[in-house]
Amino acid sequence: MSATEMASTLEMRALPNTVTFGFVKALAAELSKGQVDLPSVPEVVIKLQRALSDENASNETVVIVVSSEPMLAAKLMTMANSAALNPSDRKIADLRTAVARVGFNIVRSAALSFAIEQLRKSAEYQHLTPQLDVMWKSAVQIAALSHVIARRFTSLNGDTALLTGLMHNVGRIYILTRASKFPALMADPLSFNSITRDWHMNVARAVLENWRMPEEIVEAVGGYEDMDRELRGPVTLTDVLSLATQLERHQNSPERGPDDDYLIKSLQRLQVQPFDIHTVLDESAEEIAALKSALGG
Repeated sequence: MSATEMASTLEMRALPNTVTFGFVKALAAELSKGQVDLPSVPEVVIKLQRALSDENASNETVVIVVSSEPMLAAKLMTMANSAALNPSDRKIADLRTAVARVGFNIVRSAALSFAIEQLRKSAEYQHLTPQLDVMWKSAVQIAALSHVIARRFTSLNGDTALLTGLMHNVGRIYILTRASKFPALMADPLSFNSITRDWHMNVARAVLENWRMPEEIVEAVGGYEDMDRELRGPVTLTDVLSLATQLERHQNSPERGPDDDYLIKSLQRLQVQPFDIHTVLDESAEEIAALKSALGG
């Protein structure tokens, strides 16, 4: 669905009250422009996204952009030296080695982590800190789970899965920051949650397309909640992200609930038994903790 088509659908499906319709109309107008971005994104992150979208981008170009922002450079160095991403434990002391060692998807992950940190520190959104903290904690947990699942149960790249997990709720973050300018909507949890539930994946797709993310990541973030999608062919990032989100929900609410059927379906898609997934997660506890620490979760 294009941004313009999404905007039209948003307006048609707006809930029948003035406040909600006003928000949806404003959101639709932003989406129709096709330049959807999170607020307070530092200029260096935008430059980095543009550089990384070039399939001929060189390590040197990326190093130059990253080095222009010391806090982003420090974030990347922390990730490059984390136990999960540097199992040899050989200290990486310079950016060139770090970029060459970890690859562009980890650079993207560091950039998103840095951008979210800046958003959480922004004076304009200080009142959203509790909600943003919860969303980022979830993103980091699901990113770490996606990384482990991809490496242990599929032939997919673990670092790409990590980035996908980290990106999975940018739509929710975008909607939250925009809705904060509509106090009456924020005071109506039913309407706000309904909008978020129905549209966060489409909004996330629009954000990631604007960032020129790889198509496989866009597809995964835009489709992981669709449990009725066709489950044929090779395992995809969508399948990995779907399982990671189900596991995170199960860990947070271990009592049996309606999501259990979805968890079983996700496990079956990867041909993984419940015992095996729990064994792997136990064995990978230190790796998951190291990833979460490096990402700021």
